[in-house]
Amino acid sequence: MQGLAFRGNDESERSLNQGNFIELLKVVASCNEDISNVVLKNAPDNLKLTSPDIQSDIINAAAVETTKAIIMDIGNGFFSILVDECRDVSVKEQMGVVIRYVDKNGCVIERFLGLVHVSDTASTSLEMGIDSLFSTHGLSVSSLRGQGYDGASNMRGEFNGLKSLILKRTPSAYYVHCFAHQLQLTIVAVAKKHTSIGSFFNTVTRLCNVVGGSCKRRDMLRENQREKIIEGIANGEINTGRGLNQEMELKRPGDTRWSSHYGTLINLMHLFSSIIDVLEYVGKNGNDDAQRAEAIDLLDVMNRFEFVFVLHIMRKILGITHELSQVLQRKDQDIVNAMNLVKVAKTRLQAMRDDGWEILLTEVSKFCSTHEIIMLDMEDEYVARGRGRRRVEKMTNLHHYRVELFYSVIDMQVLELNHRFDEINTELLLCMACLDPRDSFSAFDVKKLVRLAKLYPSEFSEVTLYELESQLENFIFDVRLDEKFSKLLGIGGLAQKMVSTRKHEVFPLVYQLIKLSLVLPVATATVERAFSAMKFIKSALRNRMGDKLLNDCLVSYIEKDVFVNVTNEAIMQRFQNMKNRREML
Repeated sequence: MQGLAFRGNDESERSLNQGNFIELLKVVASCNEDISNVVLKNAPDNLKLTSPDIQSDIINAAAVETTKAIIMDIGNGFFSILVDECRDVSVKEQMGVVIRYVDKNGCVIERFLGLVHVSDTASTSLEMGIDSLFSTHGLSVSSLRGQGYDGASNMRGEFNGLKSLILKRTPSAYYVHCFAHQLQLTIVAVAKKHTSIGSFFNTVTRLCNVVGGSCKRRDMLRENQREKIIEGIANGEINTGRGLNQEMELKRPGDTRWSSHYGTLINLMHLFSSIIDVLEYVGKNGNDDAQRAEAIDLLDVMNRFEFVFVLHIMRKILGITHELSQVLQRKDQDIVNAMNLVKVAKTRLQAMRDDGWEILLTEVSKFCSTHEIIMLDMEDEYVARGRGRRRVEKMTNLHHYRVELFYSVIDMQVLELNHRFDEINTELLLCMACLDPRDSFSAFDVKKLVRLAKLYPSEFSEVTLYELESQLENFIFDVRLDEKFSKLLGIGGLAQKMVSTRKHEVFPLVYQLIKLSLVLPVATATVERAFSAMKFIKSALRNRMGDKLLNDCLVSYIEKDVFVNVTNEAIMQRFQNMKNRREML
């Protein structure tokens, strides 16, 4: 459960560290006389059961029983898959597979099913890997009702992508591009398209290189910030308390790390004066001319109004998308709520565009005053950096910063969100939105829900559709009169409330429709977390770990809440049945 290595580098009797498995066995034996009499040197017939093969068998037994519990929880119900690929520390391509389903309590569950080593990332290889994993655990592709991947061509290709290959076999396994990936792509797209924003993020990258380029400069930044905090506390300008005034550093943002840009900008604002001090030191005492010139140029850029203005506007925009990103990564997030969250983000951006200019300008003015940066007069003529007053098209600072930056960046962000999340306008998701219980089921529409059912012919035959229509009409009258259903916020809560009130037995077809909506995936964050765990399990010191052992260790480590409920007797019986043993446990 802790993800630690079982085996030791040297498990001989002379070794002072025989590895976690044997050392823990020795500790348990030293605390219990009955155990001490039958383990290690005292084992009957020299059956110590401590060899590497035995250790691997124990891990495998635990993993198999954990996965078995997950498969039993799914039962005969339908599910969706979340798939992604990543290289491990030994440069082997691994495909992670996560199962998403609705349990007997109406809760959305995402479970790590396994890791499959694939020879390449071609869609056919990935399909074969999924088939192999499904056959191992007794799952059928015909039960698939959803697919969640990133936007790579081998995954979402219209003709030969993994999505298309599975859709040919199971037409109801609808694909959803990971919402969190799409959100990150909108940020990157705006940075690349808008000259000022692209230049700003290039400057941030250069700052990370110069300030964080050596241990000496990092220490200088920490010490400088520490002195400023102590001074601020002494002056009463900074509050103290648990969790406040933690050590910060200037983190490098990454295109594929969700919300990393937001964290970088937050730290940059907090460390602004300390970063200026470090750059001034490097500008005077740098190791070479190039380093000193880089620091001086960065000082010139950071002390300009435009840099501070872009820093504040991007911090506000990324603050809106950061909240959306965090919520989208929840395991129990449903597609209807995710659609609503995207609409909320667009609404907030529009509200910022309509009413946020004066607020932003006030914040920028205060920041400039605090850090002794010259505040521009908005009525003066705008002068671009490096051009003097040779600009052909004259404009005021107000026009440049309000129209060409403030309005332009927000409009581009909204446009990119509309483009990236165009699939929320598809018939499938528009029909699912009718199940939203907010405002006394105000979005409820029987005709659209019947159309939704027609998209799942395996669950709803022509005859069943008539029965469904009748159930939907009775259902809406029932729940609108029941106070227990008056404060629900999403279809996830609706499903759980139906189970707790046993209405899922009264309206089974309606509940079936709700489960199909919940199963549709939102984000592949669970797979990403599995890859983070993989880097912990298979580290640089454990890089010779085989694929089978890696998968077994990951299952028990990631699905701790399932593993902890697996009985010792079940694992012992699984271990005993693997092969003929010299003795019974």
